[in-house]
Amino acid sequence: MDYEIQSFTRHCSTSGREFAPGEWYYSVVIAEGDDLKRFDYAAEVWPGPPENAVGWWKSQVPDKTSRRKHWAPNDVMLNFFDELAVQPEKQDMRYVLTLLLVRRRVFRLEEEERDAEGREVLTVYCPRREATYAVPAVLPAQERIEQIQAELAALLQ
Repeated sequence: MDYEIQSFTRHCSTSGREFAPGEWYYSVVIAEGDDLKRFDYAAEVWPGPPENAVGWWKSQVPDKTSRRKHWAPNDVMLNFFDELAVQPEKQDMRYVLTLLLVRRRVFRLEEEERDAEGREVLTVYCPRREATYAVPAVLPAQERIEQIQAELAALLQ
């Protein structure tokens, strides 16, 4: 299922001011009826994700003079995904990578369910490998979020 979500507006939803190149900001997607609404916030006014958030992330406004970053080839990302499967301490990173691979359409989200202990598990299908994976939804702790972003960026760009 595909959803239409507004792209980055380059303006703070709270103050309306334009973001500067290199500035950090937060984005959140909220379900409003059948629609998904995106809001962008300057880091200094970010209230945190609301209860009804579908998802949120921290990002940096690109510098117009900088070159666009290119992600690693899909096969490299899939191999890294496999490596993370045997590293229990990095299951939060594997979950984040799974979401990235779904976004890039390397994986297709098939199902979201709960395991015997009540934890959320994503079932994703990879057409390239003709394989299905069950990935526990391990949300990263607040202190791990920037570490995961940096490590994935270093490994996959």
